[in-house]
Amino acid sequence: MEISTLAMYHCLAFVWYFFIAYSITNIRTEERPSEVFFYGGQWKYLTVLNLVLQAVFYGVSFLADVLRLIKKLRCAKCAISSRDLLFSVLAFPVSTFVSISFWTLYSYNRELVYPKSLDGVIPLWLNHAMHTAILPFAVLEILALPHRYPAKKKGLILLGFVSFLYISWVLWIYSVTGEWVYPLFALFSPAGLAAFFAISLAIIISFYNFGEFLNRIIWVKITFLRMNMFLSGKRMYFI
Repeated sequence: MEISTLAMYHCLAFVWYFFIAYSITNIRTEERPSEVFFYGGQWKYLTVLNLVLQAVFYGVSFLADVLRLIKKLRCAKCAISSRDLLFSVLAFPVSTFVSISFWTLYSYNRELVYPKSLDGVIPLWLNHAMHTAILPFAVLEILALPHRYPAKKKGLILLGFVSFLYISWVLWIYSVTGEWVYPLFALFSPAGLAAFFAISLAIIISFYNFGEFLNRIIWVKITFLRMNMFLSGKRMYFI
């Protein structure tokens, strides 16, 4: 894919996520149902934090594309490194986890993660923008261009550290308010909750590994095809 096309795609994706994040974080307080407590605002929900994460990622990606277009290669190299680290460690595994875990729990019992009262506050299209569209966006990004993954140990440490920060934030909110961010957590004993967090961490790590696998398989195959096209004298665009 040409750099100009990538720049346009990343710019549109950034605008989209910025718009969605703005829309959900600016819901008026008086519109919130009684099940949603005020402490922590929207920033206690992993879904909302993921929207901000995706906006930052696509903003960095667009910046990297622009720097390449104007031949600022030294700055572009730094932006590309940041882009690849964000995508590999956070953007892909978190968006995949949010989408799959949300719809799995929603199908089992929506009241555990998304009470029916929210339907009167959050329109259906916005719900799907937050929980459905994020997955094809993540897959499309892998298909659009290759990403350099960090060393496995470094990547997993960073992902584990960010996961620990969010779990700590959830526990802090409970210690202050006596309310769980998600009603699901109230069903567990302390030991059960610890096991749930451990299983969730294992799942998100598996999504990290899956993203790395997809990136490697897809781009090894594409590189092989490009080499064949080059040797046969046909033109292809290199990223």
